[in-house]
Amino acid sequence: MLIGVPKEIKVREYRVGLVPANVRELVLHGHAVIVERGAGEGIGVADAQYQAAGAKIVPSAADVWAHAEMVVKVKEPQAEERRRLRPGQVLFTYLHLAPDPEQTRDLVESGSICIAYETVTSPSGGLPLLAPMSEVAGRMSIQAGAYFLEKAHGGLGVLLGGVPGVDPAKVVILGGGVVGTHAAHIALGMGAEVWVLDRNVDVLKNLWRQFGRPLNTVFSTHEAVEKHCRTADLVVGGVLIPGAAAPKLVDAKLVSEMKPGSVIVDVAIDQGGCFETSHPTTHDAPTYVVDGVIHYCVANMPGGVPRTSTFALNNATLPFVLALADKGWKKALGENPHLLEGLNVSEGHVTYKAVADSLGYKFKEPKLALA
Repeated sequence: MLIGVPKEIKVREYRVGLVPANVRELVLHGHAVIVERGAGEGIGVADAQYQAAGAKIVPSAADVWAHAEMVVKVKEPQAEERRRLRPGQVLFTYLHLAPDPEQTRDLVESGSICIAYETVTSPSGGLPLLAPMSEVAGRMSIQAGAYFLEKAHGGLGVLLGGVPGVDPAKVVILGGGVVGTHAAHIALGMGAEVWVLDRNVDVLKNLWRQFGRPLNTVFSTHEAVEKHCRTADLVVGGVLIPGAAAPKLVDAKLVSEMKPGSVIVDVAIDQGGCFETSHPTTHDAPTYVVDGVIHYCVANMPGGVPRTSTFALNNATLPFVLALADKGWKKALGENPHLLEGLNVSEGHVTYKAVADSLGYKFKEPKLALA
């Protein structure tokens, strides 16, 4: 198979779909890889390193899209990239379609086969290709929150860990999954007072076992969310329904009742966000203010640490990329029901139910798409 790796073009996105080590693995399996010139510059990887691994460097993104049978990316294809998709071409990347009707329409009209990292599952029920970036984003959420809590950056002027004789900041984390766990790890390490809210009692028990008494765990109800958000200095939104739009846990009224100068970090923004007042921002302009509350809603947070993120993501994606290349997409998906869960759009049909339900498309069973 001919696999293509274009340079990412989303604002401040420096990650890359394949690193040289993974290119080498594909080449050793008998495949050809083309990489757009400069695709790895953002993570400190030169074209020569890709060439040494067996890739061919091509001068433009147009060359990648025109010739590759499968395109491996990181972020969802931007409008100009979607125009280059062709029928039968395989796209393997993050998509986050439920809150993005324009992208969904373009992918359906392209006739391509679009497999989303974020909905591929594991035998244990996890999301193995979303988890690495959730780990990064969870950790970054606390760094970002601490930064914007500083007065010079518009915040309340609170040091996350406090000092002897002065209370630390109160950090409230909505959702105790991968994002929430890693956010709690960093916040506790910085000395904050940390509260995690979740509706799954087993999740709360696991967090208690992992972190012990320094972490406060609360069963999530409307009353609990309201109570803790009103008194929080930093609120991190880390809830997820795989492939579907994130639930709005915090409405505009509750935001207006939060402390002026407090900070919201909405890690769920890729799926529409879990705060009613959230809308996507970029690394160039990461925040805005609503009712005195700073909102940090960068839709590609891990892109801020692209080297760490790229290698973490490539560790997880390689087995799936190899399967798709070695077997072809139909056989690979037919033999692996967990990879089949990643099929969101196929040859003009929406094949992921949560996306179809969110955007009003007729749903086609993914198994039928393989016929």
